[in-house]
Amino acid sequence: MKKQNSTASESWIELHLHLDGAITPEIAKKLAILQNIELPTQNTCELQNLLQVPSNCQNLNDFLQCFALPLTLLQTKIGISEAVFLVASALEQQQVIYAELRFAPQLHTQKGLSQEEIVLSALEGVKRSPIPLNLILCCMRGENTHNANLETLCLAKKYLVAHGGVVALDLAGAEGLYPTTAYQDIFAQAKQMQIPFTIHAGEAAGADSVATALSFGAKRIGHGVRSFENPAVLKQLQQSQVALEMCPTSNRQTNAIHNMQQYPLISYLNQGICVTLNTDDMAICGITLADEFCYMQENFGLTDGQKLRLLQNAANAAFTDEATKRYLHQTLQTTYQTKI
Repeated sequence: MKKQNSTASESWIELHLHLDGAITPEIAKKLAILQNIELPTQNTCELQNLLQVPSNCQNLNDFLQCFALPLTLLQTKIGISEAVFLVASALEQQQVIYAELRFAPQLHTQKGLSQEEIVLSALEGVKRSPIPLNLILCCMRGENTHNANLETLCLAKKYLVAHGGVVALDLAGAEGLYPTTAYQDIFAQAKQMQIPFTIHAGEAAGADSVATALSFGAKRIGHGVRSFENPAVLKQLQQSQVALEMCPTSNRQTNAIHNMQQYPLISYLNQGICVTLNTDDMAICGITLADEFCYMQENFGLTDGQKLRLLQNAANAAFTDEATKRYLHQTLQTTYQTKI
């Protein structure tokens, strides 16, 4: 994929970005020095090969193996806090004007930190962010995750704010192995607690997974790329305006869509579905958000008007306060008014 040279005339909004999937070689080196951790190599190209998804990736399960190395750098208070700050700083350099970083606290307890200590450390990083930044706490699919997910749920409620901290809950992990239906109790409680949530669905599993997430009350759907497999689900998305957090490069790499020539983002957009464009894991995927927009322009004819609609959708769907949404819309209008 051709890399786009970002210019000062662009502004981006990132709603679906995993913290552990955003650890670039440069960030990894800084985190390793800070924590006195020895990396497998100091060679940037070799390190990138370890952090980035291989070309022979077969599916989401293979893709998830790439998180092992960055997770070793995210097991201390200072490592987590600094990672949030460094990722936010990298996003600022890429002209991202607002971002939501998501992570699963239960994956960062290998050195004895509690989930609460991990959340507080991430919040310290948010305080130093050079751009408007919010956090989404991920529950995890998998064996014996129920108690840890309940703890994450309670922490999401405890630290929930309108902006500048924890703003939502998520469900991540191996969707094809652990169906969305198994997590109904967690999200029933989240709904009762009035915690907004997004759910990874319609990626490794089909449209039924999206339907389940919608039935739970999800405000957004992580990916949702396979929603086309059920026209009733598409209609429900169009009517509800629940936003899809679509990530084409990630979907291509995990083979969520086997024929990328039929990638449905433009079709969804034309059907009036609230689509947004995101990176998923900018380091593991080896991309920036500008690259994703360039990919859609070069391969699917994304127009400037459609680009603006995607960004406006992201501003509307962001888990943030109204003041921040107004700022985002004003910035987009200023950035793109001469281009449309």
